[in-house]
Amino acid sequence: MIALGLKGAGLVHWTGGDLPQAVVLGCWGGGWLVVALFALADAVSRHREYKRIKAMFVRFGYRERILRPLARSRCQRDAAIFAADETGHGDTARQYFSKLGYRWYHIMPDLVVRNPFAFLSPSFLRSSFLPGKKARAS
Repeated sequence: MIALGLKGAGLVHWTGGDLPQAVVLGCWGGGWLVVALFALADAVSRHREYKRIKAMFVRFGYRERILRPLARSRCQRDAAIFAADETGHGDTARQYFSKLGYRWYHIMPDLVVRNPFAFLSPSFLRSSFLPGKKARAS
């Protein structure tokens, strides 16, 4: 809503002839629109991740091997814990992540804590927004 409001205000200034103000408002609106699209993409990705993890818990039961690759990110841990709750393994999954040292205040992904510019790397974006198995070369 903020993005659309700023874009609309930019258009009003544009038609009124105030080009610098229109550009500033348009850029702010565009920036907020990009943030909203990233949030939407992340939400869709986390939902896909949840469905994938839940299917693995249903098929194989509780296995730490399922949870191990998901420990690096708070979003992935939350999706895994929710899927584990749905299949009756929630307490065990929480204990596993707690045993690894993760607490409620560990929000940033491990890679970003080590390197703040990792948000810009293609591999981080791919693992964040395209979860699942990697295709193997034949």
